[in-house]
Amino acid sequence: MGIALGELAVRFGCQLSGDPDVVVDHVAPLQSAGPGALSFLANPRLASQLSATRASAVVLEPRSAAACPVAALIAPNPHALFARIATVLHPPPPLRPGIHPTAIVDARAQVDASCEIGAYTVIAADAVIGPRCVIGTACQVGEGAHIGADCRLLSRVTLEHGVRLGARALVHSGAVIGSDGFGLARDGGRWLKVPQVGGVRIGDDVEIGANTTIDRGAMDDTVISDGVKLDNQIQVGHNVTIGAHTAIAACTGISGSVRIGERCMIAGACGLSGHIEIGNDVVLTGMSMVAHSVPKPGVYTSVIPVEPIRHWWRVLTTLKMLAARERHGAAGQPRPHSMQQESNDE
Repeated sequence: MGIALGELAVRFGCQLSGDPDVVVDHVAPLQSAGPGALSFLANPRLASQLSATRASAVVLEPRSAAACPVAALIAPNPHALFARIATVLHPPPPLRPGIHPTAIVDARAQVDASCEIGAYTVIAADAVIGPRCVIGTACQVGEGAHIGADCRLLSRVTLEHGVRLGARALVHSGAVIGSDGFGLARDGGRWLKVPQVGGVRIGDDVEIGANTTIDRGAMDDTVISDGVKLDNQIQVGHNVTIGAHTAIAACTGISGSVRIGERCMIAGACGLSGHIEIGNDVVLTGMSMVAHSVPKPGVYTSVIPVEPIRHWWRVLTTLKMLAARERHGAAGQPRPHSMQQESNDE
């Protein structure tokens, strides 16, 4: 569906430079866009691609407008404006109300008549599914689970019993919400399972990535607040609380009873130890290991960036020598006779 730039400018309250009758019908990157495409420039490092773009229009900020060779939609936050327009140009598939013949819906479940229930989906007793929801192929909605209005569950999503999902949630394929937390008690040389009797409460406008798992609480609930965005393959342990509008990238592992504040940004492959607190507006860089609470806003890291291997070995050797010197006392005290022996001692 094509939309004229003049209509977009009025609809989203942005400035237009160029012909308002130009029509765009899809989005594309600057370097590969062609006629009918809308692109955007938010990173100044990509400004060199702007002069050669063949897009019909570009979304950009005011300081880049003069260098744009095509029509432009101008806004202080071009990425956010682009996201809103892209949602209009590429809407989700239309809702097709009805229950597929292969789906199994318990007689005690409450499914709004406006919902779309996909093939081979199972909806258990006392589950409640609100208006205009789409439940994709081969999903499982457990007993007593509650799904708010306008949610979209893609294929093979599992909501275990008692999970509560707010309005307008988007849950990607393979996600599991409400599985048992990793609760174990040591009894001599063996482990005893601790029943996980809490639930999972998820707020409005939350997105949960593919194959992400969110464990139910041990006694209280695991809580994901409004506007949280979780990437793919994230592990959220039992009784974790994630504050509103926090975003967490792929492959991060969050241990049990961690409390994460609002508006945090946690990059990929981070690891958070259990029972710690992360304050509001904290940024963790990729692969950070967080073993203690971080109460104050700021950017934190615990990762040494990649280096050529010879330089990395020199860094590692220096660290070992410093550790050995500290262990053996002040300067002049005997040091280990070799780094290999030091490594063996450790």
